[in-house]
Amino acid sequence: MALLVHLKTIRDLRGKGDRIAKVTFRGLSLYTHVQENCEDEARFDETFRWPIASRVDQNEMLEVQVFNYSKVFTNRVIGTFKMVLQKVAEEGQLEVTDTLIDDNNTAIRTTITIHIKYTTMDGTVGVWSDGEFLDIPGDPEGTFQFETDSLLSGHSQGSGVSPGRSIHGIPTFRKAGKGVFSAMKLGKTKSSKDDHKKDEPAILDMEDLNRKAMRLGGVGGLDPDCISLASVTAVTTNVSNKRSKPDIKMEPSSGRPVDYQISITVVEARQLVGLNMDPVVCVEIGDDKKYTSMKESTNCPYYNEYFVFDFHVPPDVMFDKILKLSVIHSKNLLRSGTLVGTFKLDVGTVYSQPEHQFYHKWATLSDPDDITAGCKGYIKCDIAVVGKGDNIKTPHKANETDEDDIEGNLLLPEGVPLERQWARFYVKIYRAEGLPKMNTSIMANVKKAFIGENRDLVDPYVQVLFAGQRGKTSVQKSSYEPIWNEQVVFTEMFPPLCKRMKVQIRDSDKVNDVAIGTHFIDLRKIANDGDKGFLPTMGPAWVNMYGSTRQYTLMDEHQDLNEGLGEGVSFRARILISVAVEILDTTSTEIVSSTEVQVEPVSNISESVTGKIEEFFLFGSFLEATMIDRKIGDKPISFEVTIGNYGNQIDGVSKPSAAKKKKKEGGGGGGESDEESELIQQNSSEDEADDDGDLVSVSSSPPMKPVITDRNYFHLPYFEKKPCIYIKSWWQDQRRRLYNSNIMDKIADKLEEGLNDVQEIIKTETAYPERRLRGVLEELSTGCNRFVTLANKDQNQAGRTKLDKERLKSCMREMESMGQQAKLIRSQVKRNTVRDKLKMVQNFLHRLRFLADEPQHSIPDVFVWMMSNNKRIAYARIPSKDILYSIVDEETGKDCGKVKAVFLRLPGKKGFGPAGWTVQAKMEMYLWLGLNKQRKDFLSGLPNGFEENKAPRTGSCLQSLPPISLVYNMKQVFQLRAHMYQARSLFAADSSGLSDPFARVFFSTHSQVTEVLSETLCPTWDQLLVFDDVELFGEAGELRDDPPIIVVEVYDQDTVGKAEFIGRTFAKPITKMCDEHYGPPRFPPQLEYYQIYRGNSTAGDLLAAFELLQIGQGGRVELPAINGPTDSDRGPILPVPMGIRPVLSRYRIEVLFWGLRDLKRVNLAQVDRPRVDIECAGRGVQSAPIVNFKKNPNFSTLVKWFEVDLPENELLHPPLNIRVVDCRAFGRYTLVGSHAVTSLRSFIYSPPDKTQNNWASTARLMNGYMVLTNGGSQSRPSSPYSRTLPRTLSHPTGDVIVNMDANPSVRKMDTVVKLDASSDAVIKVDVNEEAKEEKKKKKKKKKGEVEEDDETDERMLDWWSKYFASIETLMEILRAQEAALAEAEEREEQEIAAEGADIKPDDLPVKGSKGKEKSRDKSRNKDKKKSHHAGEGTEKRPSKPKVNELLVYNKELEAEYDNFEDWLHTFNLYRGKAGDDDEAALDDDRIVGRFKGSMCMYKLPLSEEFTREAGFDPNMGMFQSIPHNDPINVLVRVFVVRATDLHPADVNGKADPYVVIKLGKSELKDKENYISKQLNPVFGKAFDMEATFPMESMLTVSVYDWDLVGTDDLIGETKIDLENRYYSKHRATCGIANNYSVHGYNMWRDPMKPSQILAKLCKEGKLDGPHYGPGGRVKVANRIFMGATEIEDETGLKKQTDEHLALTVLKHWEEIPRVGCKLIPEHVETRPLLHPEKPGIEQGRIEMWVDMFPMDMPAPGPAIDISPRKPKNFELRVIIWNTDDVVLEDDAFMTGEKMSDIYVKGWLKGQQEDKQDTDVHYHSLTGEGNFNWRFVFPFDYLIAEEKIVISKKESMFSWDETEYKIPARLTLQVWDADHFSADDFLGAIELDLNRFPRGAKTAKQCSIGMVQNEAELTCISIFKQKRVKGWWPFVARDENDEMELTGKVEAELHLMSAEEAEKSPVGLGRNEPDPLEKPNRPNTSLSWLLSPMHVVCILAWRQYKLHCVLLLGAVLGLLFLGLLFFSMPSALSNKIFNIAG
Repeated sequence: MALLVHLKTIRDLRGKGDRIAKVTFRGLSLYTHVQENCEDEARFDETFRWPIASRVDQNEMLEVQVFNYSKVFTNRVIGTFKMVLQKVAEEGQLEVTDTLIDDNNTAIRTTITIHIKYTTMDGTVGVWSDGEFLDIPGDPEGTFQFETDSLLSGHSQGSGVSPGRSIHGIPTFRKAGKGVFSAMKLGKTKSSKDDHKKDEPAILDMEDLNRKAMRLGGVGGLDPDCISLASVTAVTTNVSNKRSKPDIKMEPSSGRPVDYQISITVVEARQLVGLNMDPVVCVEIGDDKKYTSMKESTNCPYYNEYFVFDFHVPPDVMFDKILKLSVIHSKNLLRSGTLVGTFKLDVGTVYSQPEHQFYHKWATLSDPDDITAGCKGYIKCDIAVVGKGDNIKTPHKANETDEDDIEGNLLLPEGVPLERQWARFYVKIYRAEGLPKMNTSIMANVKKAFIGENRDLVDPYVQVLFAGQRGKTSVQKSSYEPIWNEQVVFTEMFPPLCKRMKVQIRDSDKVNDVAIGTHFIDLRKIANDGDKGFLPTMGPAWVNMYGSTRQYTLMDEHQDLNEGLGEGVSFRARILISVAVEILDTTSTEIVSSTEVQVEPVSNISESVTGKIEEFFLFGSFLEATMIDRKIGDKPISFEVTIGNYGNQIDGVSKPSAAKKKKKEGGGGGGESDEESELIQQNSSEDEADDDGDLVSVSSSPPMKPVITDRNYFHLPYFEKKPCIYIKSWWQDQRRRLYNSNIMDKIADKLEEGLNDVQEIIKTETAYPERRLRGVLEELSTGCNRFVTLANKDQNQAGRTKLDKERLKSCMREMESMGQQAKLIRSQVKRNTVRDKLKMVQNFLHRLRFLADEPQHSIPDVFVWMMSNNKRIAYARIPSKDILYSIVDEETGKDCGKVKAVFLRLPGKKGFGPAGWTVQAKMEMYLWLGLNKQRKDFLSGLPNGFEENKAPRTGSCLQSLPPISLVYNMKQVFQLRAHMYQARSLFAADSSGLSDPFARVFFSTHSQVTEVLSETLCPTWDQLLVFDDVELFGEAGELRDDPPIIVVEVYDQDTVGKAEFIGRTFAKPITKMCDEHYGPPRFPPQLEYYQIYRGNSTAGDLLAAFELLQIGQGGRVELPAINGPTDSDRGPILPVPMGIRPVLSRYRIEVLFWGLRDLKRVNLAQVDRPRVDIECAGRGVQSAPIVNFKKNPNFSTLVKWFEVDLPENELLHPPLNIRVVDCRAFGRYTLVGSHAVTSLRSFIYSPPDKTQNNWASTARLMNGYMVLTNGGSQSRPSSPYSRTLPRTLSHPTGDVIVNMDANPSVRKMDTVVKLDASSDAVIKVDVNEEAKEEKKKKKKKKKGEVEEDDETDERMLDWWSKYFASIETLMEILRAQEAALAEAEEREEQEIAAEGADIKPDDLPVKGSKGKEKSRDKSRNKDKKKSHHAGEGTEKRPSKPKVNELLVYNKELEAEYDNFEDWLHTFNLYRGKAGDDDEAALDDDRIVGRFKGSMCMYKLPLSEEFTREAGFDPNMGMFQSIPHNDPINVLVRVFVVRATDLHPADVNGKADPYVVIKLGKSELKDKENYISKQLNPVFGKAFDMEATFPMESMLTVSVYDWDLVGTDDLIGETKIDLENRYYSKHRATCGIANNYSVHGYNMWRDPMKPSQILAKLCKEGKLDGPHYGPGGRVKVANRIFMGATEIEDETGLKKQTDEHLALTVLKHWEEIPRVGCKLIPEHVETRPLLHPEKPGIEQGRIEMWVDMFPMDMPAPGPAIDISPRKPKNFELRVIIWNTDDVVLEDDAFMTGEKMSDIYVKGWLKGQQEDKQDTDVHYHSLTGEGNFNWRFVFPFDYLIAEEKIVISKKESMFSWDETEYKIPARLTLQVWDADHFSADDFLGAIELDLNRFPRGAKTAKQCSIGMVQNEAELTCISIFKQKRVKGWWPFVARDENDEMELTGKVEAELHLMSAEEAEKSPVGLGRNEPDPLEKPNRPNTSLSWLLSPMHVVCILAWRQYKLHCVLLLGAVLGLLFLGLLFFSMPSALSNKIFNIAG
């Protein structure tokens, strides 16, 4: 199927010019030729063809855009023609003439004539012939499905480009520097194959489909010079036929150790299960353990302890470490305690969180020994993982005002459900194959001598590590093919918070077990947590393991590779495993409750489960081997290719000793031919066995002696004869997995290239990034849809596992939804949303890469080894999927059947650092891997023009044998011209901090070098290198489209020794054949920037152009002429010719020389007379030398200038070099340091636009408050606290009135805008509603509640009130922003969902797990709650509106105000060698000083207007009105508020910090005031110092740790450049307060009043004003401000003043035109503390601010007092009146009746040693207890922080007391007293004295709900109520971990200050003074000891009244009967005898 578009003509064009047209269909754009000098008609007459995979839909569009073409500027659109293809789809063809439409969608006169033809599958495009694949008849595999005959639109080798066209680097559109930052030119070239083969016999080609389609479409034969341009902005996709893109980053990144710091704060624990515990928290990371202190008798201990762990390990090792939190009960020195519960997660989970941290989250504890038990409690903690260079933004440590919602804040990553269940993880290990020898052959011979049989030399077993547990299989003795059939079972919470499972085969050894190979299973890749997701499942599948080379050595230097660190360099073994997960039902009885790892046997599985075994064929050809490192020596070199163990000749085969031969293990290369042929016979199908039966693998190239290329490199002379290799191997056929991966990878590659383009366009500020992004999204959605069609036809082949099926489903769902989202986002891309959308699309890229990574391996990777002297030297590893063949183009690997430049590198750790940067060898390789039966096509991708040279052999069927070498009989001769213009930002390779760079250019086997330029990091070589007679083999046309790559290496020339490597880049030349014209649009080529890489890090840019010119019959004469050397000084060096070098203009650069700072010694001598040299493009200027650097380091002459010719294109501007030299005696100069300003753009002066009215910047009104401009155009930090919004009204006079409300507490506006500087979110709060709510709340207040007036009293307020109020406001704002952000995100998601809803609503959630939704809702509720709290803030703190606030910045002031470089810039001077690449980010050690100054550059001539302005000083040039730089004396006042999260410095995990201030030579140490054992110390100190700028301008604030013995240790320090602050226009000398007061806590600090400051600013800025008018108005420039005019003094009298008005203007100074900028408000800044030995890792933060006052001005008043608040002394009196319904624990002695001996304990949290008990109420039978007992608790309390302050010694060995701050919580417990055993705990209640529920009035009303639903009840504070009485419940947990009511207590709480308590003292218990009366207890409560009988009688009678009566009756009855029987005989005898007698 194909769509053909014939563009005929475009008529009625206006004007004369060059025209070009772009035709777009399905996101792929094709370009016409440029029609030059057209007038009203442009005749294009060109046909375009799109091979298409799916039928043309009736709604699809065709778009034609016509442009005016420009070589230099962006092409301008004339008009667009769009057409729906409905008619075309129905009728098959259509001719149209229609008008174009312009950008506004209106029709214009210009018309277009176009003919469209649509060919469907009716045979016109050609049908597959049967013989084209080596298919076995009837085999469903080989049959081709018609819908797959093409690739993603425009990604196929030939599709997307009209035949005979090539797309080349689009120089035409890139003249304006669009693609200037391309990483490599070859990335920019697209080309298709020219159809040169029409007359030759058709050799079937890989793109035969497209070839045939083109031929039969009948559109061939176009002129090969037609250039089909890629999209306007240089698509970087390399869609060439024959070559694939090389990878520029050479060094392996994994495996290198890095610094990590993990900081954990254990805040508190809650709801711990157990009675009366003494809990300790243990924090464990890997093998490191740390413990908190023990808290006694509490279930909710408060710790607030901080732990830091430091590691220096590779990232993989770090992220796999398990972090475990456990709570242990009653641990001490003698016993380890009992485990309550644990929580574990891996460090990687924390690192993948936003900001790499969990903050204030609750970890759920579970018992590993009893999984049926449920939650064992919660630990609240902060966990942060910091790597080098990571900046962690710690949320501000606010007061814990709102009650913690545990459920809403669980420590779980987003998307993990809140309720995690237990699950069993089954890892089944079946068998392994291909193990290497793990012993020496000598040992084997010894064993053979003793035992008499030859055994395999390995004893393998498998070890599985998961979530900190390990399981092992049994050891299989002496087996290369062990069979285990065992499963390792782990029991762990699901989803687990550990991402990876480690499976390792180990060799059991008597001495030391060694790893053979390691594989990591990433659980995220074998599961899906979405609604339609699946549990982790995998296999049974073979997993390949890689590691060190296979030969056995006693000390393996690459053993790390076998442990899974770094990239494996050889195949080690493969293992058959499967993974399954079963969620446990913990309620069932037969469940095993322990989490111990179990190992069980499993049944064997059949061979066929993992797939049908197929015969694979790997073919490779070495087209070139150059850049071979000369260190290898000149012994013959050969190359070996292996796949698995096949092809490995040295150490590959470990023959199984068992007689049974495996089908899959084919063994080694040539030497194993018998075994191989036998296998072939077994495996190949009948019809192939005849002609292929005895095919012997050839796995290595013949050894060949290397030839010298240059000083560093050899090459192998593979001229026309290219050696080949081929290997047959047998693997399970699981190609489908790799195919799906390949499709996704290709989509991802295309997306990545598109995104790079968009970023490049944004970076270079060229036109229309949004268009390119739309194109990218269009391609993405097409690609996603294509994947769905292709993957859908997945055959139901053998060996498909559950994971295969589930993965396919989820990939299809993901891709479908991604396609839909891409479409939606495409429609939303606008000019101003490009950056946001770009971020979203980058997420797509991450998701694609994640999906494309196939967790179940199939075919092992291919290794290419360079061998010399039978030793393995260097290797390359090529993933098998990249070279795997498929008949469907998209499924083919990206390098299959293509020539790839492969760079070999050293194995393992040898490849780190400099050794990893140098190339060991550069190979041009061709590789093809596929089924043997599809082998017919394996040569089709090779460059044409070769003959096959086959191995001589007997037999008739020579045809099917692969060649052993290729002989090229077609040879082309070229001349390469390398135009090396300049490089910039190179790596400093010399100790001077500079380099002596030269570049070496390699092309094929040739190399040349540029000249060496000494001492520069930005060399301008301006040199043309000509490579004559370069011979390239192959067909001319192909070489034109696909030239080999050029490698450019930059070196530093050293006088002694070898040149040092700086970096490398790749390029592709633009090729001109001899029959082509040398002229536009392709020639001459344009200079482009190429990124230079050194290892994995960038090392600069190269500006160059490369052209490859074919030398025809006439020789070099026909080539474009080269002008000879123009510069006689440079000798025979050719300069870059005129057409290529940039067009220059004359610029003037003015330099402001201010001064030099902190210059370090040079060669041990001090710098005394430094001078600064400025150089740019060969011109420059020198400063006047500083006469005496020590006395005054500033320059005497401030401004100098020089003129220079620079390129007009700003992007090509060379860097400006700043060098500082020291002028020494006898005319000697020494380089001190240098700095290269790489981009001059920020210093270009643009004259102000006079056409704009002064107030044209109205859009920027309220810069910070309403960010109307996108993100703000200059540094304008906004105040988050603006309470009022100025109304801007226009005035008839042209004045602008800014109505400012003077008193922020009286809010008259409807809308309050609160905004933080870092965000664009605007939050509107309706003030009226707020006020209404407040009124309601006040009405609701209970009569009993007395509002406390303490805080509102002005005299009670201090600086800390201001500080805490500000922090609270900051927190409110941050919360509101979070809420707004979450809302915006949600809205966007909903939009996407809504858009997609009409497609398939049920398939939409991309990753929408229910858990995630739940957590979303939770966080939403939380935000609501928080905002609710924020609303209540005013009610809770009546003082808040009245407290004046300052600004708390949670970062440095410099970050907020652009480093105070508004006019004075600081340039760091570097000297010394740059560090290794991982140190590159931190060059601090190389800094030898700083140059202060600035630059201004402008094009000449400058307009006259500028110089005519009043007061223009011609000597100062553009630097008018800057202050003088003479020395100035300043009083510096440093206020240090507090430090947070300090790094522990002592063994006990704490520190004893104190502050040290250094400025110049003076130093202030506050050592005697150190704060004991604190990591969050409050210093509250002010330090005054005098300084002279510029000599003493660097202020260092350090925090040291005090030590009793030895020197004190530095914890961290921060440095502040005071000079830049002092001179800044932002006026950073003294912050401007929010309000002006003359007394009290908010007293004005600055010696200058606001009116004086304003007058000074107006004078300096030459402004009219200030004019104070009546009615509270002031006019400055043309602005009128309004405000209050009265002020109250200390006596309360009101006076008139202008200060408020002046202050209003100052607070809005940024609105003043021309000179306005944000003035710094009164503030506190938060600065990170850093340690020189741990660069880049924060050691804590310090909150502080600095004031500076010039000494020649009036002296400021005394420093404000910020000393820490002293805690207030209180006494809490608790009277326990009664208890009721207490559970009865004991059985009465004798009677068995239930009763309790009740008593109550009480204490304040943290004061457990001050526990108080009541007396015992014995034998309560009803649970009632009467006590009338008083507890008295004195305590110190900080009202502002709501914390109790306790000072006590930590242990008997402590030197001094430690201060703790603990929440004010009262604990009451009820106990049952026992005489002979421990007392029984019955229940407890903990009351937070700031927020606890009001007590019930009666015992009946008291219920458990008062504890459970605390959040919903009205809470009171004892600090406001003072006295409260009521009933509260006692609770405890039962066996099922449920809360139950265990009693009630009637108590009275009475809070008194210490003074009040002293006035009315009371006694403890019932003692004097003020004794309580004795309780009226019933008689039963009397003691046993006093009257035991009495007690027994009472007890017995009470309970057994009836029994007693009956018992008495019975006893009497029995007595009567007894007496009766006793007297009866005598009575009878008497009777008888009496009668007788």
